[in-house]
Amino acid sequence: MTERDVRLGTVQETLLIPLYGRAVENRKKEAVLRDAVAEELVAAIDYDFARFDGLPMLLGTVLRTSLFDRWVTDFLAEHPTGTVVEIGTGLNTRYERTDNGQARWFELDLPDVIELRRTFFTDTPRRTMIATSVTDKAWADTVAAQSGGPYLFAAEAVLPYLEEADVRDVIDLLADRFPGSLLALDTSGPGHFDTQDQPGSLGKVDARMQWSCADPARLAEWRPGVDVLASDTFSSLPAPMYDELPAPVQEMVTGLAAQRLPQVEDYRLNLVRLPRGSDGE
Repeated sequence: MTERDVRLGTVQETLLIPLYGRAVENRKKEAVLRDAVAEELVAAIDYDFARFDGLPMLLGTVLRTSLFDRWVTDFLAEHPTGTVVEIGTGLNTRYERTDNGQARWFELDLPDVIELRRTFFTDTPRRTMIATSVTDKAWADTVAAQSGGPYLFAAEAVLPYLEEADVRDVIDLLADRFPGSLLALDTSGPGHFDTQDQPGSLGKVDARMQWSCADPARLAEWRPGVDVLASDTFSSLPAPMYDELPAPVQEMVTGLAAQRLPQVEDYRLNLVRLPRGSDGE
């Protein structure tokens, strides 16, 4: 790949952290996940990725991505011709890791991100990039017109950067247009939210989270009928995932569980089922 300069907005720049995390992880003899494409992208982008070296959150982004991958894989095992919508796709390569050859994929992000993404990836009959904000409701028309359900929406490291009112609007949009769909999202509670200025967290970039969510179950207060199917932390990962982790990572996770650090316990990875009907039932 030819080296490319990167010019991204403040929040958009955060996509480079999980990209680098996957590239670093791929170099390990025993890895949480494999992503050779991430290594190629890092090598092709003119950016000082070394500024992220040593950040504890690098492994955290890999664990988060791996869990989201599992949810997508499980969804496609049950619905092989279903539709996956990546909200805030960044330079994620989930399609390369989990596609089953039958599903319909949409990759949604802001125009500057999609411009960068198009230098590495192209649309296909089953894979479409959409350049817009998740808060622009028109994108839902495009997805609905070009695909059928069931749907899984993966919003990884996206919604916490929105204002709460915008998050509410996104939840309403998904529930209204795609009732009964699955939504994978992360939430940041006070113990995590209040640490984002620390050097080991978002201190390396200018973006800051805006939406603090102490309890994902409160989504049902916004939209009656929302069902939280899973809500995990880095210290309480699902047993099947934990059992497959490299031994050093298992040891780290076990240590986190013993410490019960607020910055760990208040950051949750969630899978929710949206209401099946417009009345929330």
